[in-house]
Amino acid sequence: MNIVDLHVHSNKSDGSMSPTELVHYALEKGLTAFALTDHDTSDGIEEALKAAEGTGLTVIPGIEFSCEYEGKDIHIVGLYIDYNSDFFKRRLTAFVNGRITRNKEMCKRLTKHGMPVTYEELLAEFPDCVITRAHYARYLLNHGYTKSLKEAFERYIGDRCPCFVPRKKITPMRAVEIILKAGGVPILAHPMLYGMGNAKLEKLIQELKQIGLVGIEAIYSTHTPSDERQIRSLAKKYDLLLSGGSDFHGSAKPGLDLATGYGKLFIPEEILILIQEKHALMKAHPELLKKTKIFFTDLDGTLLNSKRQISSYTKEVLDAWCSAGHKLVLCSGRDINSVKDVKKELSLDYPGMYLIGYNGGQIWDCDQNKSIYKISLKPHQILYIMEKAKERGIHIQTYTDTHILSPEDNEQLQYYKKVIKTPAKITTSEKEFAESNACKCLAIKVGGHEDLEAFRISMSEWADREEITMLYSNPHYLEFFPSASGKGTAVRQLCKQLDIPTAFSVAAGDAENDLSMIEAAGMGIAMINGSDDIKFAATTITESDNDHDGLAKALYDLI
Repeated sequence: MNIVDLHVHSNKSDGSMSPTELVHYALEKGLTAFALTDHDTSDGIEEALKAAEGTGLTVIPGIEFSCEYEGKDIHIVGLYIDYNSDFFKRRLTAFVNGRITRNKEMCKRLTKHGMPVTYEELLAEFPDCVITRAHYARYLLNHGYTKSLKEAFERYIGDRCPCFVPRKKITPMRAVEIILKAGGVPILAHPMLYGMGNAKLEKLIQELKQIGLVGIEAIYSTHTPSDERQIRSLAKKYDLLLSGGSDFHGSAKPGLDLATGYGKLFIPEEILILIQEKHALMKAHPELLKKTKIFFTDLDGTLLNSKRQISSYTKEVLDAWCSAGHKLVLCSGRDINSVKDVKKELSLDYPGMYLIGYNGGQIWDCDQNKSIYKISLKPHQILYIMEKAKERGIHIQTYTDTHILSPEDNEQLQYYKKVIKTPAKITTSEKEFAESNACKCLAIKVGGHEDLEAFRISMSEWADREEITMLYSNPHYLEFFPSASGKGTAVRQLCKQLDIPTAFSVAAGDAENDLSMIEAAGMGIAMINGSDDIKFAATTITESDNDHDGLAKALYDLI
């Protein structure tokens, strides 16, 4: 019986054999086919294909993406990828550039903290290595900056330490999408290695199936008979093809052999034949892979440039996004009328558009021209916030469905009105404020961030009791809104109403009030000009800022 191996590594990632050596070894072992699935690279495929010419051995172009899901490393194998497609090349280039950018930034931070090092010096000290934090720790120890590797991590490069820059890993859902778009067959690799527990593993499989997962690796070197039975059962339940692989790395994994694993592995060719048939069907009917996505974007600092406009290229990408049948949502801390004004000024008139205002407090359906969701502060909360702001001499305002409500017309309100066109109503009537049904209150102190911070601290205990969130949309603006609100809540709420899985949602932002949105979406895009917290939470960081089409370039390959 013919045998195959659909999970193999070369020295182009972390294996010990060259692609050519792998071909020769596969022939020696009597394989009819193997998939070269190096980590996050396709560099070895051409060499392997050339080495296999005229031998009767089939080399399947593949890849293994390293992903992150709920704090765990998850791997997605792609088989039959079009590794020469422009799209796929761009994605791999982005991964490489992301690693380089992260490493250079860590070097800058170490230098700033009195431990000078350049990226080039790191590469010279650790040639032919994929640089990790372990290499930084070794460098610091070798050069006398720390007394141990442990100290390097605890003081400088551990999570949340001053010189650490998180490595941006894609989600497994995004990996599945990339593989599908590159014409490949996505497979969940070695599912029993993740130690997730049955419920969490099944949840992951459900989410991946929604995106388009095609197969699961049931036959694997370390799987017990019980493991294999469990994965076969899940494959049947979720209509997934079976796959199998040794995860061969050569001498890098002693005792684990090609095709036979630790001696008992056997992957029949019938497994591959079913995958080939599915691949042919997918190529013949690409419409089966089409999924509707929804894109939530912040305005200032994200979609808009510093002149509060969008470039012609950004407009082109939004046109393409909506023409593909995807949905666009403009999100802001502004009142909903102001978001409508922005939509009109930017000439964004797409079917199926939605607006989110008040940091998630209200959702507006543009097609129906009506509010479909709103969550407001309670009357006594509004009055208390206004009373305490007045005691500290801080301008406070709130909103009705049509107006800004302000107790006085002062320079703080006029500063706000330079950008916001919503009409203001000046009133001292507590009844009007209490009955405004406002989604938020906004404290403004231009040039007085220290005063705002003191105000925030003074209100913290009360806000916790009342379940009110306080956050800055910029250094001059402190916002108060129900904790049950927030942009993240709005993302989940709208996805639920539209019956779009959150895995198909994308969110982009740059500031503190975008954090919950970034965390709630299936994919979070942080602007390179954004805050550190946003960058830490996001799944990707743009390569350029909001004045240089950073968002559009990141969104383009998601269409």
